[in-house]
Order: sequence, then C-alpha cells, then structure tokens
Amino acid sequence: MGNATAEAPGPVRRGTARQEAQSVLLLGSVFVIATCGLIYELIAGTLASYLLGDSVTQFSTIIGAYLFSMGVGSWLSRYLGGPLLKWFIQLEILVGLVGGFSAPLLFVLFEYVASFRLILYALVGLTGILVGLEIPLLMRILENRYEFKDLVSRVFTVDYIGALLASLIFPLVLVPQLGLMRTSLLFGTLNVVVAAVALYRFPETRPYRRGFAALMGVALLALAVTFAYAGRIQRYTETLAFQDQVIYAKSTQYQRIVLTKNQRELRLFLNGNLQFSSQDEYRYHEALVHPAMQALPKARRVLVLGGGDGLAVRELLKYPQLKIRLVDLDAGMTQLFKQNQLLTALNKRAFFSPRVEVINGDAYQWVRQDTTRYDCLIIDFPDPANYSIGKLYSAAFYQELHRLLAPGGKLVVQSTSPYVARQSFWCIAHTLQAAGFHTTPYHCYVPSFGEWGYVLAGENAHWRPDAGPLPRGLRYVTPVTIRQMLDFPPDMAEVPTDINQLNNQALVRYFEEDWGPYTH
Repeated sequence: MGNATAEAPGPVRRGTARQEAQSVLLLGSVFVIATCGLIYELIAGTLASYLLGDSVTQFSTIIGAYLFSMGVGSWLSRYLGGPLLKWFIQLEILVGLVGGFSAPLLFVLFEYVASFRLILYALVGLTGILVGLEIPLLMRILENRYEFKDLVSRVFTVDYIGALLASLIFPLVLVPQLGLMRTSLLFGTLNVVVAAVALYRFPETRPYRRGFAALMGVALLALAVTFAYAGRIQRYTETLAFQDQVIYAKSTQYQRIVLTKNQRELRLFLNGNLQFSSQDEYRYHEALVHPAMQALPKARRVLVLGGGDGLAVRELLKYPQLKIRLVDLDAGMTQLFKQNQLLTALNKRAFFSPRVEVINGDAYQWVRQDTTRYDCLIIDFPDPANYSIGKLYSAAFYQELHRLLAPGGKLVVQSTSPYVARQSFWCIAHTLQAAGFHTTPYHCYVPSFGEWGYVLAGENAHWRPDAGPLPRGLRYVTPVTIRQMLDFPPDMAEVPTDINQLNNQALVRYFEEDWGPYTH
C-alpha cells in the first residue's frame, strides 16, 4: 500500500521533452487544485455568513473544518493503491462535482431543511477530504521525476501561489462579477477539465479513456447547464426566502443586495436582513435626523456615515443651509439608489443634489484621515451583527468621531432595538460615554421593526426637545413626539454593560445574545 505501481512511472532520465511536459502538467494541476480548493472554502464561508450571519464565526469554523478535512484526506491517501493516475482523475471529477454544485445546493436547501448546518459542514468536510487526497497523490506520481527536496519545494510553491491567486480574485472579481453560484460551478468545471487533460496527455490512461470520457462529458454538461441557469436558480431560492416578488438582486464585493416589491411597499434586504420598508422608513429616518438637527439650528456641515440608500440625506436636504458628505463602503449600494427609478423616487433624488458629496470608502479609515470639522454626524450603520461592523461601534471609533465634531456639535447613532436588544442598546450608549460624550438615548416605534433606538451625543448634555424649528411636511417627528421618544418604560430601562472595545467586541456578543432567539 502506498507504493507507486506500474502506472506511476519508474526512474527516468530527466530532461526528455515529453517527460518535462508531463511534469509541468502535473505541477499545473497542483496550481489549479490549490486555487479551486480555496475558492470552495471561501464560497462556503461567504455563503454561511450571508445565510447564518456572524461572518467571523462562520469563516473561522469553516476554515477549521476544511483544513481538518484536508488533513484527514492526506492521511487517507496512504491507502490508495493501484493506478495512481486513475485515482487522481477520479478524484478531480469528484471534486469538480462536489465543489461545483456546493453553492447551488446550499442555497436551494437553506429554506427546506432544518439541519442546514449539518449539510453545510458535511459538504465542506467532503470537499476538504477530496482535496486533501489529491496533493499527496500527485507527489507520489511525481516522486521519480524530481529529487525529494525539489519535489516538495515545487509542489508547495505552486500550491501557495494558487491559494494567493484565489484569495485575490475571489472578492475583487468573482463575487461581484459572477456571484457565488456561478463561481463554484466555474471552478468545478476547471477541476473536471484538469482531469480531462490528464486523461488525454498520459498514454497509460488509454485502457479506461472511453468510460471516463463519458463521465466527464456528463459532468461538464451538468455544470454548464447549471451555470447557464444559475440566475434563475438564485431567483428561485430568493423567492423561497422572501415573501414578496424579488425585483433586484446582486452580490457586490461586500454584501448581497435584494429588493422586493408588493402592492404596498418596497423592501430592502442586505445579506438577508431587512433594512427598510417604504411603508414606514420615514419614521426611522425622521427620528434619526431631526432631533439632532433641531438641537443644532445653526448647523452648516453634516457627515453621514453609512446610509447608502440616501434616505437620511433626503431628510437632511430639508435644511437648505446644509452641505452634506456621505461615506458608504459599497458603491453598488449608492449606485443602485442613484439609478433605480423606484428608489430615486423614494429618496427624492438625494444623490443628485449639488449640496451632497458621496464617497465610497471604509468609514473606519475615512474618519481617521478626515480633517474637516462637522456640526453634526449621522451614524447609520447596519446593526453590529459581526466583528467587521462591531468595530464601527467601538470606543476607539467614537473617539475619532469626537475629533471631527465642531464645538457644540452633535452626533446620533442608530442603536438597534432597546426592547429586543436591550443590552446592545445600552452598550452603545455606555461606549459613547466612555469615549467622552454626554448622551441622550431615545427611541421610536417603526412598525416593520418594532421599538427602535438611537443615541444622541455631544460634548455637553444641554438639549431641549424644542431647541429649534422643524421643517414643514414631516410625517412623524414633532416636538411632542420628540419628548415622547425620551421616555423609557421599565422593560427598556438602562442595564449595566461592558464597554465595546476593539479587543473584546462586547457589543457583538450582546447582539447575538439579544437577537439570537428571534433569528435562529
């Protein structure tokens, strides 16, 4: 067991053109295997974070499970005997089918099965085992073509280069251009193509070419047909996940954007999480913007962080003296709300105003470099469901915001539900206080979300609900409703919490504890 057989070539004179070409082909196979393997791993992690949330946990557990499975595959490779090249071709076809169909299968099964995580990790494990079998197998095939030290050096060099390529092209090219389904199907096809090239470039495969050729033909046809219909499959899975008609869906470099429509409303979802309903978003955005602006009747410059839908900017444009800068990470989001007619009608073409500057960039990095002083900061980030967003609610980030505020300025932070996520809400308030702000927590009722919370903060605590005038035509906010927003009943009253620091991300833990029973 484990010894090269007649099909693994014996000692040869190095340097013949045919043998060199075969060796290069096999090393090229290592490159493709490494690239495809990491792509499948990244797809599983991204898909899990889209569907299950908490990207750090999902990626950590999937990477761990995948690497462990590769180790199992490497250990099992010792038991593969007989024609090694035949084993390699079979494994490549299997990897192509399992890895290629992983994303479509997981998307379809998510809404149908209760044990989705079991299926997810079973697929990750199976893919890892198959990939783990291949590299040791190729090294055994190549062992008589190179000295051992050269063999190890070349195989692992090519392997790591393939992994680097995969890690670069996955977020920058594959996800935004192809999406997860087509990416997995494309790389599944590459695995089968590698098997086909090996089948026809090595003469010792003649006895079983016909049978394998038929199998490869069926595999390639299945992958190609699924690739062609991937858009329809994606739309079908999203009709299962969303009650209303999906009228727009796209994966950007950062998130999955889905827009649904029924007779009454538009709904926007990011990574499956509802962001707003056109029926009642005015309540959320009026409450986000106007209490802060009422406290700053002389404000001239406003910075909005997040809010790529332009709805907070729409409210700010009701103050004719303001100049507004918006920083949002995802250009796909801001472009959608600048181009889609249904959405530009909703935000009143806010991004076309000459008083508005839109910048696509990482808010955490932007505020550290910005030297402008602002009278008001509107912080409209998604909820802190993972660590990448949780850092935007940290004491370190709020200290940077403190530097950007003009004397007497205010900032307001959307702060999740003080009823459902009571710990999370008060953690945000306490973290702002730890960063040197005086805070005024408040809340309002948004039918699509229930009770929703905000924290108004500044260098001093002096603020009256009737401090300044409100624009005409508001549908929800009045001096009376602002006073009502300040009252917290006992079931939303302040509770002790830790401060959300970069090194502990306490807020993400609170958020999972608070919302977990409602989402799992």
